[in-house]
Amino acid sequence: MSYALTSPLSRYTAAATASSAVVIRRYSTSFGLACRLLAPELRPEIENIYALVRLADEVVDGAASGAGLPAALVLEQLDILEGETYAALELGYSTNLVVHAFVQTARRSGIGRDLVTPFFASMRRDCQILAHSGESLGEYIYGSAEVVGLMCLRVFLQDAQATAAERSAMADSARHLGAAFQKVNFLRDLGQDSAELGRRYFPGVDPQHLHERQKAALVEDLRADLAASLPGLRLLPISSRRAVALAHAIFSALADRIDACPAELLPTTRVSVPTGTKARLAAAVLLGLGRGRAA
Repeated sequence: MSYALTSPLSRYTAAATASSAVVIRRYSTSFGLACRLLAPELRPEIENIYALVRLADEVVDGAASGAGLPAALVLEQLDILEGETYAALELGYSTNLVVHAFVQTARRSGIGRDLVTPFFASMRRDCQILAHSGESLGEYIYGSAEVVGLMCLRVFLQDAQATAAERSAMADSARHLGAAFQKVNFLRDLGQDSAELGRRYFPGVDPQHLHERQKAALVEDLRADLAASLPGLRLLPISSRRAVALAHAIFSALADRIDACPAELLPTTRVSVPTGTKARLAAAVLLGLGRGRAA
């Protein structure tokens, strides 16, 4: 995707899109690496989605509280961001660069309130210090992660030829993959989420006293999501399939490392995949040798 810089709006949109690329480089090495395998025209579109997601996440988890905002004002800032996003979806313009970039992608690919509203609802849930039930956790994961996968899928399929059955299978895959990613992140940040943010995502699990049996059940559950995502992943257009396959491979490797980490150490250990391993996974995906031959 490129912009002919012939008008103030096109220049502004180009600057907004460039700002989204900066966000992804600053905040996510794994996601950034996977994005490199996208077709060039898709890469900025996915970066635009990620940047808004990251911006909202920083409101509830990082920068806002770091600036000294009390909980009530953090929630107010999230409300403002949500309102800006809805307004920009209607207008096609925002004074917020990240929001402006997102709505260009959203309007091109058909992302609307049906996906944006659940996302902000989950972000708002993070501002409440309450333990999750099984039902509320499912709703939270849908809004915080599954809808992001569905947003990306709308970009991937914008100009694709696919049957209704294929689109349904790919949407199911996107939801399972998003859920798996979120569950991996819950386990990677188990101690920090509990000690610093007061959050307990898994019902019946005390993050500071995780048992091996509990960890094994949680890993089995996220691996089931990873497995369920493969059939639809294989249907994706080649322009996006390899990038998604690499993300799948990296998070599968993270699941393995979480499984290998003793339960009592997990709350104080942030599991990661070394850069060299990520490079080998990327090479395997490019050669069609990824786990489950997802690529």
